[in-house]
Amino acid sequence: MTSIGTGYDLSASTYSPDGRIFQVEYANKAVENSGTAIGLRVKDGVVLAVEKFVHSKLLVPGANRRVQTVDRHIGMATAGLLADGRSVSNRARDECANIRNSFREQPTVKYISDRLALYAQMYTLYSSVRPFGISTILAGVDKTGPSLYVVEPSGVCLGYHGAAIGKGRQLAKTELEKLKLSELTTREAAMEAARIIYLVHDDNKEKEFELEMSWVCSETNGLHVPVPADLLAEAERKAKEALENFE
Repeated sequence: MTSIGTGYDLSASTYSPDGRIFQVEYANKAVENSGTAIGLRVKDGVVLAVEKFVHSKLLVPGANRRVQTVDRHIGMATAGLLADGRSVSNRARDECANIRNSFREQPTVKYISDRLALYAQMYTLYSSVRPFGISTILAGVDKTGPSLYVVEPSGVCLGYHGAAIGKGRQLAKTELEKLKLSELTTREAAMEAARIIYLVHDDNKEKEFELEMSWVCSETNGLHVPVPADLLAEAERKAKEALENFE
C-alpha cells in the first residue's frame, strides 16, 4: 500500500508512512474551495473582510453571514464549511462567557484563539470525529491592543499583522505584504480590504458575491460591529474603480 490513497485517509488518527494526516489535508482543501477572508491589524484597530459567494439569486442579502461576533470586542471570520463555522463560533462564545463568569474580566483575543486551537486539534485525535473544515480569523482590541490570529483545521494558531484564508489567499497575502499596516488607520484599512477582496474575486467572475466587512476600533468604542453602510459603499466603489484601472 502506498503512502498516498486509500487506507491512510480513512481516519484522522492514522498517520501515513511519511507522517501526513490526510483528513487534515482534506479539511484544508475544503477551506481552499471557499470564498476569501482577510484580516488587517492596523495602528488603531482591526478590520475583517469576507468574499461571500452568492450561490442562488433567491438568497436573502445578508443571510448566512461569515463574519460573526463572539464577544463584544472580538469578531471572527471563517472560510470553509458554513455549518462548521457556526459550531466553532458558538464554542468561542462559550469560552468568552466562561472567562467573564469565572474571572469577571474581558477575555483577550489570544486566549480565545488558543482555546479554539485546542478545540480544533482535539478533533484531529479520534477516529470517531473529523477535523473542522474551516480556517478562522479572530480579531479584536483588548487590553494588549489590536490582535489578529488565525486558527487552522490542524489546530495551529498564529498571530498576524495581516492574514488571508480561502480560495484567493495567495494573491491576497501578496497584496497585504505591500501595505504598511502599522501606519494605516482602520478607515484606510477598510478601503484596502475591499480593494483586495475585489481583486482576488476577479478570477471567479462567473460567481456573484457579497462583501462582508466589520471592524473594532476607537470609532466603535472598542466594539466589534459591521462597517457603516456609507463607508462600505464608498469602499466598494473605490475597489471597483481600482479594479478597472488595474485591468
